[in-house]
Amino acid sequence: MSDGMAGPNEAQIQEHVRVCNDLVAEVAKVVVGQEAMIQRLVVGLLTGGHVLLEGVPGLAKTLTVRSLATAIDTDFARIQFTPDMLPADVIGTEIFNPREGSYSVKQGPIFSNLVLADEINRAPAKVQAALLEAMQERQVTIGDTTYSFEEPFLVLATQNPIEQEGTYPLPEAQVDRFMLKVVVGYPSKEEEMKIVDRMASGQTEPVVSKVATPAQLLAARKVAAQVFVDEKVKGYVVDLVHATRDPKAAGIDDLDGMIDAGASPRASLFLTQAAKAGAFLQGRTYATPHDVKNFALDVLRHRVAVTYEAEAQGRTSVDVIERILAGVLVP
Repeated sequence: MSDGMAGPNEAQIQEHVRVCNDLVAEVAKVVVGQEAMIQRLVVGLLTGGHVLLEGVPGLAKTLTVRSLATAIDTDFARIQFTPDMLPADVIGTEIFNPREGSYSVKQGPIFSNLVLADEINRAPAKVQAALLEAMQERQVTIGDTTYSFEEPFLVLATQNPIEQEGTYPLPEAQVDRFMLKVVVGYPSKEEEMKIVDRMASGQTEPVVSKVATPAQLLAARKVAAQVFVDEKVKGYVVDLVHATRDPKAAGIDDLDGMIDAGASPRASLFLTQAAKAGAFLQGRTYATPHDVKNFALDVLRHRVAVTYEAEAQGRTSVDVIERILAGVLVP
């Protein structure tokens, strides 16, 4: 089937989806609402793709990631990024032992399965560069030695979209390494009432139980990767990504001059992987164009840069992507 491999049958799918559903349900016990964010984090785990969470403080981003790590029974590290950080604060460093006249390595917090990079855009360029190697190569170099990370390894980063004082915009190369950029919104009135009832009444917070293991997650990842993707669906993915580079060639004339930079080929790969994971979570052995559209905004929003002309008209990358989704023919 897809990629020359035999696709999974429905029994295999259901067996592994049950683990993922238990994971989502366990996190939902603690986190009220934010179902879309939790689903995107699980998609990141199923594909090995890093996730960037953007939202104002107080939306349970940190709580969600910590609860997810607890439910998987895996290592978790939270790194609070600040402007005075050094690369050694993230990856670790060599320490000299004067008694023995030798060096030993003190590993940094990046040596965890799930890493929460809190307020990532507050870190200076050298720290960003160190994190970039970790995200892309899944390894770091300390001294003359390279250390690989154990799977699953996932960087889940947060950034505040409002407060820009004391921040460093993420380099385009690093932004492109994030598979998904998820914009975390406010809860609904009903959800916020539940939060108030739970937190203000002195109730004991629900305890997250361990419902999955890293081995089960990696097994589910292998099955999700074998979900069948028809050639027409792959063509639809490529058409969407190409339309971000040359919308006129895609027959979308009203975006001419609106796009400064389109998405890279990495976007086509990530969008296909996300569609597979989305189909997998719904218990299907095949991906559809709807799965592609479901994740297109999260995969593309941080990869499309609009021109000054578009900004002057109040148009954003999200507006551009939504227009492309409406204009590209669905197979």
